[in-house]
Amino acid sequence: MAETKTKATAESVDEYIERVPDHVRRADAKKLRALMERLSGKPARMWGPSIIGFGSYHYKYDSGHEGDAARIGFSPRARELVLYLFDSFEGKEDRLARLGKHRIGKCCLYIKKLSDVDEAVLEEMIVDSIAWMDEKYPE
Repeated sequence: MAETKTKATAESVDEYIERVPDHVRRADAKKLRALMERLSGKPARMWGPSIIGFGSYHYKYDSGHEGDAARIGFSPRARELVLYLFDSFEGKEDRLARLGKHRIGKCCLYIKKLSDVDEAVLEEMIVDSIAWMDEKYPE
């Protein structure tokens, strides 16, 4: 069975953010960190080399594979911000319609910069993602 590659590390979140080359992405990362810390009540922690996560949960698949992952998180990648949110909450389509410029993946929300989206709607989505995680994976 494959080992989980993305694990919590002791790397400094502050140092990682300061190394983000694009100044807009770096400023957005600082803002997202503060927002996610406030909403989750959890301190930022590095997961693998590039994900900033908040809190953790333990999962186990039917295949027997199990591990730990961040409850929510984001990564300030070279081309865009990737937010790791779980999207099984009610009202998702309405929120995405109101969010602004974005694209979505399986459990990822991609945005170029925070100024492209309605930050109040983004905050609603983060709160809903945390609530979904709390219900599915109680702490």
